Amino acid sequence: MCDCSICTRKGARMVYAEQADFKLLKGEHGLGCYQFNTKVAEHYFCRTCGIYTHHKPRSLPGKYGINAGCLQGIDPFNLEITKVNGGSR
Repeated sequence: MCDCSICTRKGARMVYAEQADFKLLKGEHGLGCYQFNTKVAEHYFCRTCGIYTHHKPRSLPGKYGINAGCLQGIDPFNLEITKVNGGSR
């Protein structure tokens, strides 16, 4: 869990993958992208329901952060939590 301003507000439990290992299987046309401040990070969300799905973080180039709640078969409340001090970056 990250303590930066956007992550604190969305409250998602994140899992990370290398960008080369990430493959969006369907629904790309239904995604929106939100960027703020430096416009380096890309935060994706569903245009229909508004749920945050994944992002390309500014502070971890080469990775994707994925909202574990959007993954089938994963209970995000059973994941071990590591706190990340993203608010200081």
